[in-house]
Amino acid sequence: MSDFSFRPWQEGDDLALLQVWSDVENGPQQSFRTMLAVDSDEAPWRRTLVAEHQGIPVAAATVYETSLHNRHLWAYVEVAPDHRRNGLGTELLQRLRAEAASAPSGVTSLRAKVAVGSSGAAFAAASGLREIQRSRTVRVEAGSVPPVPLRINDDDQPTQAIEDIATGSVELTKKFWDFYRRSHQWDPPAEISIGRVNRLFLSDEAEALGAVVLRDQIIEARREGKKGDIKAFAVSYRPFEQDSPDFQIPDDAATEVLIGYDFDYPGAREAIMQVLSLLVAQYPVTLEVDDSMEDLATMIEPLLKMGAASVEEDTLVVAEK
Repeated sequence: MSDFSFRPWQEGDDLALLQVWSDVENGPQQSFRTMLAVDSDEAPWRRTLVAEHQGIPVAAATVYETSLHNRHLWAYVEVAPDHRRNGLGTELLQRLRAEAASAPSGVTSLRAKVAVGSSGAAFAAASGLREIQRSRTVRVEAGSVPPVPLRINDDDQPTQAIEDIATGSVELTKKFWDFYRRSHQWDPPAEISIGRVNRLFLSDEAEALGAVVLRDQIIEARREGKKGDIKAFAVSYRPFEQDSPDFQIPDDAATEVLIGYDFDYPGAREAIMQVLSLLVAQYPVTLEVDDSMEDLATMIEPLLKMGAASVEEDTLVVAEK
């Protein structure tokens, strides 16, 4: 490593590194590049290192805390193609581990997100980080899911209902948070207020556009002056890329949607398809499907095999034990 010098991140390093780095290859790389920034002792705590070769920045690495998932520190390392496979990435990772020892939380275990089959995935595996979750971005084509009718009772009265709901709804926010916690038991989130949950996932700041819910047992609920319990829901989002002045919406663009459901509901899989069939009746959507979302993942598999859906990105969350 005598040919390299190491220093903290400085303003302007992003522009210098873009001159030697290759174009963005996948979603995790794109997201983590935006997290490269100057050191911070305030929340969120962060340390970012830059490696220079003959005075020119060629690599960078960052480690930082997050308040939502606080059992690991996020870590990212990127090296210019011309300087890979010479130990520079490993050196930076070792330096990140040393920096992690000073994290205010006392957490030192590192976590990363990598695209399946990428050089980043190979580097993480070689560095001792092991898979803790797989996540896929799945595109479901318009009209690919036949309508799934709502249930009716013996008197031909509907026992379910689908309705629009405000993303600021406390009822929706509680259902969302329950789903999020149940689907993230592999990396449990911290306990936060319902108001913060809404701000993080369902607010204008989170680019949430709208939501629909599937209610069940509506007849029984009406007798008590209620609407029926939410068993599944879908939230649509505005792509963050639209903030770019050069962004143009492709003709075949799909709406980004999160589908959630009640983990304890026996009819969860049917409810998922009832909501999904409505969403794709006229337009395509993209969904995040984690392996931990067992019912959703199970219902997506036949669509993938039929060609009605396709995987746009396949990623892994990896971590140190």
